[in-house]
Amino acid sequence: MPELDVSELNVVIAVLGTFIVAYGFLSVKIKQVWYLGEALPAVLIGIILGPISSKFLDAERWGSAAEGQQEAITLGLCRIVIGVQLVIAGFQLPAKYQQTRWKEMAICLLPVMTIMWICTSLCILITIPKLSFLAALVIGSCVTCTDPILSQAVAKGPFSDKFVPRALREIISSEAGANDGFGFPFLLLATYLIRHADLEGVKFKQGVSAAVETAAHLLKREEAGVGRLGGGISKAMEQWIVEGWLYIIVMSVVIGIIIGYGSMYVIKFGLRRKWIDSESFLLWPTAIGLFTIGICGALGTDDLLACFVAGNALNWNGQYLEESEKRHDEVNSCVDVLLNFGGFMYIGTIFPWSEFQMPDVTGITVGRLFILGLLIMIFRRIPAIFLTYKLMPNCVKDWKEALFMGYFGPIGIGAVFYVEHTRHLFPKPGEAKTDEENNLTRAMIPVVYWLVFFSIIFHGLSIPALDAFYRWKGVQPIVEEEPAEIRVLSDNDTLPTNAYANPKRNSVIVHNRFSRPVSGALPELYRWRRDSGESLDTLKTNAGEMGYAEKLEYMRRYGEEKGGPQRI
Repeated sequence: MPELDVSELNVVIAVLGTFIVAYGFLSVKIKQVWYLGEALPAVLIGIILGPISSKFLDAERWGSAAEGQQEAITLGLCRIVIGVQLVIAGFQLPAKYQQTRWKEMAICLLPVMTIMWICTSLCILITIPKLSFLAALVIGSCVTCTDPILSQAVAKGPFSDKFVPRALREIISSEAGANDGFGFPFLLLATYLIRHADLEGVKFKQGVSAAVETAAHLLKREEAGVGRLGGGISKAMEQWIVEGWLYIIVMSVVIGIIIGYGSMYVIKFGLRRKWIDSESFLLWPTAIGLFTIGICGALGTDDLLACFVAGNALNWNGQYLEESEKRHDEVNSCVDVLLNFGGFMYIGTIFPWSEFQMPDVTGITVGRLFILGLLIMIFRRIPAIFLTYKLMPNCVKDWKEALFMGYFGPIGIGAVFYVEHTRHLFPKPGEAKTDEENNLTRAMIPVVYWLVFFSIIFHGLSIPALDAFYRWKGVQPIVEEEPAEIRVLSDNDTLPTNAYANPKRNSVIVHNRFSRPVSGALPELYRWRRDSGESLDTLKTNAGEMGYAEKLEYMRRYGEEKGGPQRI
């Protein structure tokens, strides 16, 4: 007999499907007119349907409905959402981008991130009571990284298509992809300094004897690997270098290179023999993203960094992105959007609203959190970029571009991933033997989740406000001498932002398009075998002196002389 089954799974699937349909019906207005993207509407829907409002969605009731399962669900969901999208972000950069922009990336990952970490931690230390400086460093490390998902929306969104130069967009996208996985050294350094601090100066909570703690509890904690273990700064630095850098960072990069490069050669081999169909080819990034997450999760390394490295290595010769553009790839964009919908809607349902006002327990109040949010928006990233942008003249031309890059460093699912991972590095709230750890574990969840919420609202509404300002000032969209030309597949398709139709050729001319398989003076979608006596420098010089149409004609003739176009 049929019976009503209002299970949590059926409710979640129905809600997600309804939201995707409703959003899709107005997607052009939302994205290209209002510039709101997917994150802000999805989070708001999650908040409205979550346990604090209509109580329609509650992650605590999912699966077995066991107590404490929400933490594991959140961490797993964040890994999948971020990891797959980092592979996509990696292959959408030009070929050999990390080699071309190694200096700019080194600046963004070392001095910029370090300054961001310290500034963020100081803002937390000033506004949140009962925290030590080391505890503030732990929380600050969770929100130091710019969110790769929200940053991709800034770098590749309709507003940037009109007003943000491509070089700036590429460095924002690349930095966000790399620094989200590069945040582990900062988190682990602060964690190891707390964990291995000298026990002589440690203040245990009331009722705990230092002697008893040292003799009995430390032995138990040594087995669990959490809490106060002693050993001093030398022990902390030893673990930081061996575990944090050599095992987690270096090993993750190696894994990403092996998976990405292996995929690149397998795809090249398969395409020559026409063994790979379009569906499998376009789903390749999603597949290697899931594979990388599983392998790195099993080994305990940095799956986020490995995924981004794998994406870059996949397109190291530019072939994958070129081929996907020729096949009018919309699959990866759809995967990207679907993960955004599900991920941000879930985040909206789990915000710990009750912990945002606990003056008697953590000292946290809504007023303090508002002040913290404003301080973070101003001092977390902008000073670091202004101090270093002149070292990156090929990507950031002037102070205006530096302000844009510094301002749009959003905090999102990446921060949720880090704070949920940090739960496993410390005792549960109230179970630690020191006040420092208890204050840290009680405060980090509301602080990080508040900053995620604040950033999504703040940065989500900043793009529409900036667009209104540009309209008021009469700022004109970017116009290129060599725009991209895309063949029209449907007369009902929406005209892309900063583009115009060419009815004679049944195509669309797009200015400032983000995607380009190869950087340089040569035409973007074609590369030719250089087996003649003409050097690459001569080829680039000759091509650089021509117009776009002349370049295409020159390259066509060059290819005919060599037996037709050949891939490098």
